Amino acid sequence: MTPEPSARTVTPTAYAERLHAPWWMWPAALGVASLLAAEIWMGSDGVRAWLPFVVLLSLSALLPWWLGRIKVAVTATEFQVDDARLPLAVIADVVALDADGKREVLGVGSHPLAFVVQRPWIKGAVQVVLDDPADPTPFWVVSTRDPVRLATALLAARGS
Repeated sequence: MTPEPSARTVTPTAYAERLHAPWWMWPAALGVASLLAAEIWMGSDGVRAWLPFVVLLSLSALLPWWLGRIKVAVTATEFQVDDARLPLAVIADVVALDADGKREVLGVGSHPLAFVVQRPWIKGAVQVVLDDPADPTPFWVVSTRDPVRLATALLAARGS
């Protein structure tokens, strides 16, 4: 992983994806916030009657948006996951994982130094095995909706 942020120039991407929250998370967050606001309100009048609804319903809209902010991209020189950057030169291998493979890699026998960006509502993932003697991180596991396409893009970008 590079210690300094990459230059924010326009570079062509071989793959780009945003890990959006699923549609059902929006009404679920709204429902939970409404119940919590009603519990705080409990028939009171004045500020306590409307403030919990304003604050909690606003926060319920922000939570799914915040959970879906992660961007995954492959450029000509690096693999980008949110703010983390991985130079393509240190990638040894890439494995596309289905739901069972993801569960096995992240399960009881997982490596404690692995870099993981995991979203439980996304079934697929890729495991990026690293070959960098200076970095103790053995691999990255990143959720993706299309693991085969991301793995192919990483291997193609690494090869060129």
